[in-house]
Amino acid sequence: MFYFLGDQITQYYSSFGLFKYLTFRMIMATLTAFSISIFFGTNFIKKLKDYQIKQNVRRDGPESHLVKEGTPTMGGALILFALITSTLLWSDLSSRFSWICLFSIALFALIGFYDDFSKIKRRSSEGLTAKQKIFFQFVAASIVALLIYKTAATSDELIFIIPFFKEVGIDMGVFFVLFSCLVIVGTSNAVNLSDGLDGLAIVPIIMISAAFIGLAYVAGNINFSEYLSVPYVRTVGEVCIFCGAIVGAGLGFLWFNSYPAEIFMGDIGSLGLGAALGTVAVLVRQELLLFIMGGVLVLETISVILQVASFKIRGKRVFKMAPIHHHFELKGWPEPKVIVRFWIMTAILVLVALATLKVR
Repeated sequence: MFYFLGDQITQYYSSFGLFKYLTFRMIMATLTAFSISIFFGTNFIKKLKDYQIKQNVRRDGPESHLVKEGTPTMGGALILFALITSTLLWSDLSSRFSWICLFSIALFALIGFYDDFSKIKRRSSEGLTAKQKIFFQFVAASIVALLIYKTAATSDELIFIIPFFKEVGIDMGVFFVLFSCLVIVGTSNAVNLSDGLDGLAIVPIIMISAAFIGLAYVAGNINFSEYLSVPYVRTVGEVCIFCGAIVGAGLGFLWFNSYPAEIFMGDIGSLGLGAALGTVAVLVRQELLLFIMGGVLVLETISVILQVASFKIRGKRVFKMAPIHHHFELKGWPEPKVIVRFWIMTAILVLVALATLKVR
């Protein structure tokens, strides 16, 4: 909205030309989303308590988690409200990329909402079955992937990029849709599995989104993209606004979600934000960098896969409990130590991923 407002008023007041600058709008989107989260956060938590929208804790989990029973959940709705509002205010709404990102996060948030609602209604920690969740996620991801594929302006938008190499890229053609589905669904589930400790999931989301601000800016700038050997995607820089809004909304949510948490994200937040990261990675053609930056999320997912496979095949568990953050808790690590160490690992991996831009 402000982009068009600045365009109309600049002819009368030149200072409003600032609203046309991508970097300025990205900063303002971050600050706006953060302000909305902080401003509405306390009352939002109070309303969740009033309506008994609370977390049901797994009885087979660490005993230290039992005190979290009754903590308000579905805090992802606050994040979504803040980031969607901020994106609509500061994006160039004529860009298809803004709408694709918003569409993706909305679809997956609806799946998460239904899952959360089912848990609350049953007063259980079990919502949708794994098969139901995966089915709905693949349907949603297929719609998003087809939308990206059909609206691609050039073949460069469908190339699979391999980090560390300057000229190595694979034109995936129609396989782009399947691959994009796997990226989006995989990231959505990875964030969902990682959202088990206070602040554990939201900080990696913030860090990765911040990195994607830079990656989207480079991909959308013909000079920088050529210099760093990144595929140029016209107007994809608008994704910076969306990522900035995620950072701002995430920081505002962290204010209330940091240990000990006053509110939990719920599946409405974890599924939606995970899908958003996957969608952004597909749009800027940096899926492998997402895999590197999200190494902690990948580790959480692999730990669950190994645990289930080992128990079914051998009748034995690999970890004391999966996802792996619970394993470290049961080994005696205090919850804050697990959280902060996983944050540190993510920060290092994000730096490694960004370093590949210059290595090329």
